[in-house]
Amino acid sequence: MFTSEQPPPLSTTAIVKSESTTTTNNMGEATATISTVHPDILLTHIFSRLDGSSLASASCTTTQLHSLSTQEHLWSNICKSTWQSTNDPRISHLISTFSNGPRSFFSDSFPLLSSSNNLKSPPPPPPVPASELISAIDIQYKNNVIYSKVEETQTTTNWFRCSPFRIDLLEPKDIIPTTIQNGKDICQDLNENLTLSWIIIDPIQRRSANLSSWKPVSVHRHWLTGEIQVRFATILKGSGNSHGDEEVLCGIIVGFGGCENGDVQVKEVSLQIEDMDGISLNGKNSLEILQGGIGNGERKNIVREERKEKYEEYLRMKREKEIKKLRREKRLDSLCGVLGTLVFTVFCMMVYYH
Repeated sequence: MFTSEQPPPLSTTAIVKSESTTTTNNMGEATATISTVHPDILLTHIFSRLDGSSLASASCTTTQLHSLSTQEHLWSNICKSTWQSTNDPRISHLISTFSNGPRSFFSDSFPLLSSSNNLKSPPPPPPVPASELISAIDIQYKNNVIYSKVEETQTTTNWFRCSPFRIDLLEPKDIIPTTIQNGKDICQDLNENLTLSWIIIDPIQRRSANLSSWKPVSVHRHWLTGEIQVRFATILKGSGNSHGDEEVLCGIIVGFGGCENGDVQVKEVSLQIEDMDGISLNGKNSLEILQGGIGNGERKNIVREERKEKYEEYLRMKREKEIKKLRREKRLDSLCGVLGTLVFTVFCMMVYYH
């Protein structure tokens, strides 16, 4: 996302065309290409106006453009304009420790984390458990930031490892005012115009991943209280003996309510991981899943429809598992009833004949 102070981004296609376009003199000889443009002009007037995806594409055209487009200050500016939270000194320092600094951070964090993995390759060794996880969260409405925060989560305590994993950014009495007007079409409005980025950073691996679906996968309004719950979600592969390859849901909730002057307020921003039984994973299992996704998860520029389809498929699989569980329990109840009746009958016969 680009701020209002920045000029609009240029198209990578235009740069590629400029590279291949030449002028000819009367002898039919090529006289000019983009390589004749001074590097300072390319950096100041072209590359500084590109977004991250376009800049990465431009770096693949020629050796000269690659050398110019990998300069750290370009990627640092892109990260800071895309995510306000990266302006925090703690995040800036962490980004500097990545292999290629902000370029590596953008490559990790801009494409969304995908649950798919290559089953042909052997499973990678488990990463060293991180002593903390750093979250960089940005919520935007119509491309304007309404909430941004950096959250540190300690992972070494027994309480974290044994308790259900959950990151809450707001205290129960905290509220964040917004300019989002409350109306009958607010659910549709939030569904179309609200975006969220939740980047989680592993300082040990010096890697990061975006756990959000960027756009909501569901928006619901409570019929009684009027409070609105917006859900963002990513489906990840489970880990450990208890979950194996079973998928788990990494869900982000943004809750709205409490109108002031006709505008809604943010009352909840939380992250939680649960399995297909709807049980929240503990900190130990969640840390393994998150570190596995950060270090080895595939990143994709997935369109919103694909992410919603994946979420709906997960819900369908969850319902099918619940139905199978209910059928097993019903069969077990029937079997217990038959056995109980049989035992009672045998007991009565023994009493009768004795």
